[in-house]
Amino acid sequence: MNLEIHQNTEDKMSKTISAYKEELGSIRAGRANPSLLDRISIDYYGAITPLNQLANVSAPEPRLLVIQPYDASTIAAIEKVIQASDLGLNPSNDGKIIRLAIPQLTEERRKELIKVVKKAAENAKVVIRNQRRDANDAIKKMLKDGELTEDDVKAAEAKVQEITDKKVSEIDKLTEEKEKELLEV
Repeated sequence: MNLEIHQNTEDKMSKTISAYKEELGSIRAGRANPSLLDRISIDYYGAITPLNQLANVSAPEPRLLVIQPYDASTIAAIEKVIQASDLGLNPSNDGKIIRLAIPQLTEERRKELIKVVKKAAENAKVVIRNQRRDANDAIKKMLKDGELTEDDVKAAEAKVQEITDKKVSEIDKLTEEKEKELLEV
């Protein structure tokens, strides 16, 4: 039974790390990366639709993103949403495709982005710690219900802590890599 708790906890923590990786991917590092636009959604005939379902997004050059909508009538809406986003990018179009030039990051902007990365890392760690608390609560409930002995509880909580430590260090490693990427661009 406590093996199930460990597996569920590890699965939840892995999902948290996946969400954190996605969030890191949307933080621009001065290089063109199609994942920068993953958070962009457009109102397409009354339905909020992710940009990557409405257009082909590619990075033909290190500092250029090209968006080629499948439906040319969506160009204006796509441009408007990108300008309104927090990406700080200025789209230009020729009627068929939208080009996004990725500007060089200033030192000040790099520091701001590092703060954003650290805040996201801390939020991910809080979620991980909450998942640890939930797992430990489930273990204590099993003790109360007579499903586990005191020794089983100690072993199960130690295993949960081991999983938590592993996931927190994974977040730290991802954060460090992203900071390095932001500083060396």
